[in-house]
Amino acid sequence: MHRLDSRLALCASFVRKGARLADIGTDHAYLPVWLCRCGVCPSAIAADINPAPLESGARAVAEAGLTDKIETRLSNGLREIRQDEADDIVIAGMGGDLIAEIIGDCAYTQDKNKHFILQPMTRSENLLRWLDANGFSVLRQDCCTAAKKCYTVILTAYTGKTAAHDALYPYLGELRPQENETHRRFVYAHIERLRKKAKGDSRFDAIADALANRVGETR
Repeated sequence: MHRLDSRLALCASFVRKGARLADIGTDHAYLPVWLCRCGVCPSAIAADINPAPLESGARAVAEAGLTDKIETRLSNGLREIRQDEADDIVIAGMGGDLIAEIIGDCAYTQDKNKHFILQPMTRSENLLRWLDANGFSVLRQDCCTAAKKCYTVILTAYTGKTAAHDALYPYLGELRPQENETHRRFVYAHIERLRKKAKGDSRFDAIADALANRVGETR
């Protein structure tokens, strides 16, 4: 069985035991194959917008002997996934803005029983800002390192609540950078990007300073 890298393994750890899975942007279908073979998920839909990676995923499913449990499906985001087909939905390996667009484009994402496991490759702050503004609560958040890069995974569900978070929340979310070295590394990457942006707009420097102060960094 193909081993998951730490990024997909962290996504897998957020999936509930017994949940039917939809993996959006599945690529090689490694995640649904792993979760079904391990007995975490009784069934899964491996979905992708492009036919080529979906064909690769279909081969992986067949090689694993899981065609009775995993269906590969061509889908633009969640458009071809029915509300009654999945309990836990993974959207990984995309930019934060695109993930927010996929969730916002689907009416049933406001079903409070559904869990969304989100792994933004870029602009996680935009995704957290969008979730916060649209009634989604972060149930859990963690970070990992894969291929020498640091990534975050967000577990969220619709609650209809909008919390009064401060301006640093999109960069910190529910991470604990003062306690966890990997979380701290992820936040430091935010600070570095903000410092670069500050060369063209000094307002970003103030955000970077506040964020650095929050995690205990000194300039």
